[in-house]
Amino acid sequence: MNFIVKGYCRVFQKAMKYGMYVMPWRTPEILEGEDALVQMAEKMRQKNYHRVLVVTDQGLAQIGLYRRVTDVLESAGVPYVLYTKTIPNPTIANVEEALSMYKEGGCDAIVAIGGGSAIDCGKVVGARAVKPNQSVEKMKGILRIHRKTPDFYAVPTTAGTGSETTLAAVITNQKTRHKYPINDFALIPDYAVLDPGLTVNLPRKITSTTGMDVLTHAVEAYIGGSNTKKTKEQALCAVRLVFDYLYRAYENGRDMEAREFMQEASFQAGAAFTRAYVGNVHAMAHALGGAYRVPHGLANAVILPYVLEYYGKTVYRKLARLSEAAGVALEEESDEAKAKAFIAAIRELNKRMEIPEKISGIRRKDIPVLAVWASQEANPLYPVPVIFGRRDFRELYSRIMEEEHEPDN
Repeated sequence: MNFIVKGYCRVFQKAMKYGMYVMPWRTPEILEGEDALVQMAEKMRQKNYHRVLVVTDQGLAQIGLYRRVTDVLESAGVPYVLYTKTIPNPTIANVEEALSMYKEGGCDAIVAIGGGSAIDCGKVVGARAVKPNQSVEKMKGILRIHRKTPDFYAVPTTAGTGSETTLAAVITNQKTRHKYPINDFALIPDYAVLDPGLTVNLPRKITSTTGMDVLTHAVEAYIGGSNTKKTKEQALCAVRLVFDYLYRAYENGRDMEAREFMQEASFQAGAAFTRAYVGNVHAMAHALGGAYRVPHGLANAVILPYVLEYYGKTVYRKLARLSEAAGVALEEESDEAKAKAFIAAIRELNKRMEIPEKISGIRRKDIPVLAVWASQEANPLYPVPVIFGRRDFRELYSRIMEEEHEPDN
């Protein structure tokens, strides 16, 4: 990438950073604790909605976890319709199907139950409800909605995406396999419903990868160039909580203290990156999710240490501070030693939770288009420590892919 393009990216990022101070920021009202769902239902009852659209995903539908929410709604006399077909890496088709149910049911509020997929799907349904003539594709990018959406209740069942507090939703075009973010203040949920009991029965694999998603949010927010004092504090808090509690939650899913603190980490990291942005790790992960349906948390977990190493000395100072927060470095060590210790600790945490070092299924012939998608998402928006061009992304995709094997004849 030539210096003119890089210069344009930096000017754009600087303008966005200072522009954010006059933007309509808000934070969700938090309903938390073991009675969080009851608090939510009571609030809905008081608001006297005509009907609520409940959005969840196929996995939660299969195990019936969503019934924890719908049973409470029924007890409170809150009418609802249920959409259960959201897939990992939700598609435009998911959004349009759920929107049809919203319209047919005469709904005027939305509650999304699940991980980032269900919550992101629900967010974009709300956007389409108030912008019926604007396609999902035309909402791609930043500030394309700018209209109040229906009241939105985000009920996370994973401690990972932070979608319950962010202005972002990520959607995949099922025809082109292109996965992209939609960013608008209208997408910030009105209510974040944090019940740690909903995360107790998560499979260990989901606990681990969504937890590493939290870490990636916090790290990318902290090392980027659009931080505020508040986002730095939030990111450091999230990193500390992940290193203290993620493995505990992974080892013992019924450790309620670990589950509760991981939900706090997810919220803090989400609040940090919704203001300070993510970076090149997420750009690469989104492309993999669209092309191969690689789970987002898994992609982030694998990619994160490779990208941090690739940044080199430009991130040593900031990674040193993260290393101190994580408790993995000695105070007397140099910033370089602390930074490398932090990257090694990420790899070790992945290994302890049986997260692979590379991603299988990437086809070398697809890498050029993956690099284009990642570059288009990252530039000029993400205020990353080092701006990557397509060549950088191609190199990194090559590093994270498992070697292809020739089929047997």
